[in-house]
Amino acid sequence: MAFWFQLHIAPGSCWAFQGSRGHVVVRLPEQIWPTAFTIWHISEAVSPSGEVSSAPKEFAVSGVDEAAAETLLGVFTYDVHKEIAQTFHVQVPQGLWAGCPGRR
Repeated sequence: MAFWFQLHIAPGSCWAFQGSRGHVVVRLPEQIWPTAFTIWHISEAVSPSGEVSSAPKEFAVSGVDEAAAETLLGVFTYDVHKEIAQTFHVQVPQGLWAGCPGRR
């Protein structure tokens, strides 16, 4: 199952944050068990200013269930020198998923 939160990918068409810190909360219509997610950021080549200092650097992702229990899914680093679309795999130990419905 894939969810697309932004269909138009172009310079200036983004979820911008003011300052060096921010957070996003996405409420999905049904329960999922994420295994990976992808972040896109423009490259220096297409950036109107020629720089990409606004790209995410180190960031953490957490999941929250309906009881508001939070689980850290991983701490990641986006590298502006690699591909513009970078996929990050969830770092939750397999044992944590063991009791989840629909998981083996």
